[in-house]
Amino acid sequence: MSRKIPMLQALNCFEAAARHQSYTHAARELSLTQSAVSRQIASLESFLGVQLFQRTRHGVLLTSAGASYARQIASRLDGLERDTLDTMARQGGGALQLASVPTFATRWLMPRLAGLAARQPEIVVHIDAYTKPFMFADTEYDGALYAGTPEQLARWPGTRATLLMHEEIVPIASPRLLQARGSWQPRDLLELTLLQPSTRPGAWRQWFDAMQVDGEAFDGARFGARYELFSMLAMAAVQGQGVVLLPRMLVEAELARGELQIACERPLRGQRAYYLITPEAAHEKLAMQQFRAWLQAEAA
Repeated sequence: MSRKIPMLQALNCFEAAARHQSYTHAARELSLTQSAVSRQIASLESFLGVQLFQRTRHGVLLTSAGASYARQIASRLDGLERDTLDTMARQGGGALQLASVPTFATRWLMPRLAGLAARQPEIVVHIDAYTKPFMFADTEYDGALYAGTPEQLARWPGTRATLLMHEEIVPIASPRLLQARGSWQPRDLLELTLLQPSTRPGAWRQWFDAMQVDGEAFDGARFGARYELFSMLAMAAVQGQGVVLLPRMLVEAELARGELQIACERPLRGQRAYYLITPEAAHEKLAMQQFRAWLQAEAA
């Protein structure tokens, strides 16, 4: 059976006209005449049996049916263009679509991607921010960079998890904040404002417990602002707002530039780790196999 799909040229003209609310601007964008755009949209309306635009003295306005159709068509045309460019790029097969926890992607992965491009230029990596497990069958993702515990991974069925690195968190602050002492012991940090990760409300108590600082002393801690993302916490620490608990690997640049300093070298290694998650599949993309090997080498 033939598909009930309009001509692509008509859809392109309609999407541009809907976005601009103007046949003239659509024609200019598509390098067509205004009459050509008008004919394409008229043929689309005839195909659908639905009026998409109302003609007025001042131009055109979308009907309610036209506005709804425009929203649906725009996303599908964007997806078709993305798929086409992916296939054209690097002779196809080299594009990877990844979901990733945002701070890990921004602070650890992206500074290293230039090295991947130099080594394997055929691999193109697209990244979307994503923090929770999902069903790969319902998405276009080839893999996910995920931070979690073994128990959380066990609740993500139909996937393969490749361990990249365990998470070790350390107390970090601006050197200006730490200059009052030559060296800091865990108990000393209770003199400072403790900035809080809103996604891990018990992080400071876990760290102080592991450092054998008694609970009575901790009860007198001075807590500061809560921030959701590690990148927000890092910026707050750079500005001297207080001391933060962060994975060392996510603030490598700030430590190297001297903007941040480890308050005391007493890391806490928890159950959380960073993984590359991929769907269990009989045939995996060669690009994903190469990307996994590169990631493991970088993590090591």
